[in-house]
Amino acid sequence: MINLKEQLQKGNAVHGCWLNMGSNVSAEIVSAAGFDWVLVDLEHGIGTEADVFSQLQAIGNEGAVPLVRVESFEAARVKRALDMGFKGIMFPQIQNAEEAQKAIANMYYPPIGNRGFAKMTRATQFGKGFDDYYEFAKSGLLGIIQIETVESLNHLDEIAAIDGVDVLFLGPADLSLALGVFGQWDHPLYVDAVKAVGNAAKKAGKGAGVLFFDLNQYQFYHENGFRFIASGADMTFVSNGATKMANDLNELRKRLQ
Repeated sequence: MINLKEQLQKGNAVHGCWLNMGSNVSAEIVSAAGFDWVLVDLEHGIGTEADVFSQLQAIGNEGAVPLVRVESFEAARVKRALDMGFKGIMFPQIQNAEEAQKAIANMYYPPIGNRGFAKMTRATQFGKGFDDYYEFAKSGLLGIIQIETVESLNHLDEIAAIDGVDVLFLGPADLSLALGVFGQWDHPLYVDAVKAVGNAAKKAGKGAGVLFFDLNQYQFYHENGFRFIASGADMTFVSNGATKMANDLNELRKRLQ
């Protein structure tokens, strides 16, 4: 399992995708496919916290790094996600540096932050690996702040400057909607926002991230400094694969009738 933070600091691209089916089976299949990281989506995904533990077990401790997007930056939510064994957290709908600081503080044990202490957790191998985990938790956790509102765009430099913020993650759908140019990826307002996020991350020595579904967009984001790159989700993989197979079979039936 690679260290995502180290790779981003070196300027290397790391690739991932979403897990939003709430399925431990799809989590196991996708995490073994060759991605650097996978993200369990508790904000918009189907699964609930009750499904998360089995998904983490299916992902395992080798291969793709398990990350999670939480619904809010409440301390209890963040603590439980990390105790289960996630290596980083994505925080949606962050508006400003104050909210970002609170979110990041909830990821770290005192004196860095205010994360509650528990030794018998999956993250610590139920106590056997606590010392190693405690050291990892000081510097290895990945803090991902989503930039998807006009307000957050106005506070990019302040958010990027916070210790523990490792990635500014642009949310294309929400941000383009907030800018009044939904889905218009070549609109000047959206392009300027992409450049602003990339520049703010670069100035602060942090990573810039994005999720897209059209691989033709890869070069555009890469040229603007984005290295934490996601494309696709388990749900879209299943839907696209099933649709293609059904269409192919129907075409064969038409030709042979």
